[in-house]
Amino acid sequence: MCGIVGYIGKREKREFLLDGLKELEYRGYDSAGIAVLHQSEINYFKASGKLDNLTEKTKDFRSLGFGIGIAHTRWATHGKPTEINAHPHWGEFSFVIHNGIIENYMEIKKELQGEGVSFLSQTDSEVIVHLFEKYIKQNFTAQVAFEKTINSLKGAYAILLISKIAPESIFFAKNAVPLIVGRNAKDELFFGSSDAPLIGFADEVIYLEDGSYGWANEKEINLYKNSQKMQPNFKLLNSSKIYAQKDGFRFFMEKEIYEQSIVTSETLMGRIKDDKVFFEELSEYDFNDIEEIKICACGTSYHAALASSYLFERIAKIRCSVEIASEFRYKEPLLDKKTLFLIISQSGETADTLQALKMAKKAGLKTLAVCNVDNSSIVRISDVTILTRAGIEKGVASTKAFATQVLVLWLLSLHVARSKGKLSEDLCKTEIKALRGVPTVLKVNEELHEKLHRLSKRYLHGHGFFFIGRDIFFPLALEGALKLKEISYLHAEGYPAGEMKHGPIALADSTLFTVALMPQTLLYDKIKSNVEELSARDATILAISPKEFALADDFIKTQPYEHPMSEFFEMMVITQLLALEISVRLGNDVDMPRNLAKSVTVE
Repeated sequence: MCGIVGYIGKREKREFLLDGLKELEYRGYDSAGIAVLHQSEINYFKASGKLDNLTEKTKDFRSLGFGIGIAHTRWATHGKPTEINAHPHWGEFSFVIHNGIIENYMEIKKELQGEGVSFLSQTDSEVIVHLFEKYIKQNFTAQVAFEKTINSLKGAYAILLISKIAPESIFFAKNAVPLIVGRNAKDELFFGSSDAPLIGFADEVIYLEDGSYGWANEKEINLYKNSQKMQPNFKLLNSSKIYAQKDGFRFFMEKEIYEQSIVTSETLMGRIKDDKVFFEELSEYDFNDIEEIKICACGTSYHAALASSYLFERIAKIRCSVEIASEFRYKEPLLDKKTLFLIISQSGETADTLQALKMAKKAGLKTLAVCNVDNSSIVRISDVTILTRAGIEKGVASTKAFATQVLVLWLLSLHVARSKGKLSEDLCKTEIKALRGVPTVLKVNEELHEKLHRLSKRYLHGHGFFFIGRDIFFPLALEGALKLKEISYLHAEGYPAGEMKHGPIALADSTLFTVALMPQTLLYDKIKSNVEELSARDATILAISPKEFALADDFIKTQPYEHPMSEFFEMMVITQLLALEISVRLGNDVDMPRNLAKSVTVE
């Protein structure tokens, strides 16, 4: 969702704040703003659109010497993405930035308006600064005023507030949205929505707990929870991160597609020993009393979950169901303590998935997270976590995160099968052989990429796309359609191929593009028949298969692998590259598609 950065110290504030926002731009880019409090004066700048607009607007601003600053990049939730709705929001003498949603903001806003307070924006965030100033005017100290403000809020939030009445302090609060505080030996303090803006500046950090709040200055950090003072728990911050660069690629997404071969090698490292799957994280985890697996996720992670459900039932012989987290939260689910609750999230901060995890914990279920970001909220709350090791993914449309999620879940299905005595030696050898081959499968063939580039020019019109597949290739069809719609803005749907005749085939004509996933190792004759039905109704067919298909208008020939998952990963790369090339031809911003953000930390 939105990105937050803050700073206390003597360095040039503008440079640090803008560089920090650049690291967080994937979290929101509808608008951005900064505010710097220096020598009892606050300078602020806001700009709609991308961060470059704010950089240009602040090019002549300097703030040397001791001061404090806050910065924000926004993905709109309340109010349109305009400059007036951009953060920071101000009152008479204070400024605030906020990530999350204040659920009771209308109640607070009406009360303040009744007391004569005027609002400039349409956002929920603006109530925070006006509520704080209301308490100041009632002669409370800044610290008490901030505490009373936070206690009045309901919802999810990460907040940084600065005020002329406390010119050396930043007030902060965190609930259900990530916020980190860092420091170094130079008595500088740093704030961020994630590690990324702090690396290279802070030596150690505090990952704030839900419900915590406080204020900090150059000399001290005062941290509270439930009105009780807490001792800050600092952890060393890894300072060896190499910032992601495009390395000659046109887009981060393109680079990340090519990186999948490398990162899946990292995912597998140390997890296959003596021809057996080994998870050090699960060395003390007992699966014997687990009778069912329930997986909860959103978006691309949901598609990874669906694919894995076939593997858990086929390999581990254990019942597996998959839930969309935003639906699971409100369906009053029946939860059995013999169920393993497995959550999947790239960021570890996905709001709906996080709340689903908390529900499972409250119900007494064992919980296991598959996640890419260590120290994220989901990682900290879950009983145990398996990290996917995908590295930083800057493209909003997920690629390598999906690949590593599916790979981890495939490994996990084998681990569960062995733990429950369901895995034969022959099947284990077959699966391990295929697993070891995944990084090779994922190496992008330059000739294939060029063919997809040329092919893409024929798929820029029409009234939509159907991606179809069967078995594990149905979730891959869903993911292929999602990738295309995310970055090209063309209508695309994923369907189980056998369902086409139950309604969707009514749409078939020459301007309906059908991307058919036709593996030779799994139900080939069945899907061939389904595609023939579409072809007979004049649908335009793009077939992806190791077997020549005479009725295809366009054909992408894949390698004749022996294992379905090898075909799965090769077809995954093809659908990713196809979406990329169509989007490029349409002139879209591949890395930052409209209306989307990388980490969805609100409902």
